[in-house]
Amino acid sequence: MHIFLYILLFLCTLTGCDAKTEPQSTPPQTVQEKVFPPSPEVLFITSTDLMILDNKSAGWGFRRMTPDPPEFTSAQITLMEKYQCIYKGNDASPVLYLTFDEGYENGYTAQILDVLKETNTPAAFFVTGDYFRTAKDMVDRMVAEGHIVGNHAMNHKNLPHTCTDVPDEEELLSLDRAFFAAYGIPMRYMRPPEGEYSERVLALANSLGYKTAFWSLAYADWDRNAQKGADYAYSQVMKNLHNGCVILLHAVSPDNANALARIIQDAKHMGYTFRSLDAYQP
Repeated sequence: MHIFLYILLFLCTLTGCDAKTEPQSTPPQTVQEKVFPPSPEVLFITSTDLMILDNKSAGWGFRRMTPDPPEFTSAQITLMEKYQCIYKGNDASPVLYLTFDEGYENGYTAQILDVLKETNTPAAFFVTGDYFRTAKDMVDRMVAEGHIVGNHAMNHKNLPHTCTDVPDEEELLSLDRAFFAAYGIPMRYMRPPEGEYSERVLALANSLGYKTAFWSLAYADWDRNAQKGADYAYSQVMKNLHNGCVILLHAVSPDNANALARIIQDAKHMGYTFRSLDAYQP
């Protein structure tokens, strides 16, 4: 036994073992390392493996079952679970997740942020590279006021179309790097432009450390020339609320901006709680 202990002590001396010295971690050098501990849910996959996966483009959608939660296909659910995507939260919890897509600034984001601040409501904003460059004052507010800023792709490209020959990591990471350079934090959530995805895209996003975020409530609100009034926006949202609802609204819509305070107030009166995507529970 004594001989074994001497040998062990000798080996520790050679390898620098010291019970009082903790190993030093190397500071992350790239945004890919994400500066926070990697999630055990991240599936590490090589570029070669990615290219084997199906890249058939699918548009996100579902069957509305108002006033019940929407229905998703078994194929959708399988992929969502495999790649830990966000799309609809727990049916048993009266929780809502509020998200906005930001392709360009149309003059309503400040109003939306004011309402969120006044009502103490968390939200996630998915921005493009163009939005980040041209409306950085709004992104500054999103970050300063505690909201999530997610990745909506640098050039708002259809991701399955960009991943045909090689995985297009740069469409996501170039925006992430710019965001990290400005705020010292990485983007943790990704929403595919146009809602177009494939298994290859989901696997790529997952391997880069993103949670891909879809939705379970949306309506045709993105055309600024086809707005129908705040009452219409209010009714489209309120009649389709459900437990675990992930709400997608486009911030270019004056209807959404003008209806938002009433939507939040009345949803809370109905017993719903708004939570951050960071607290998402499937």
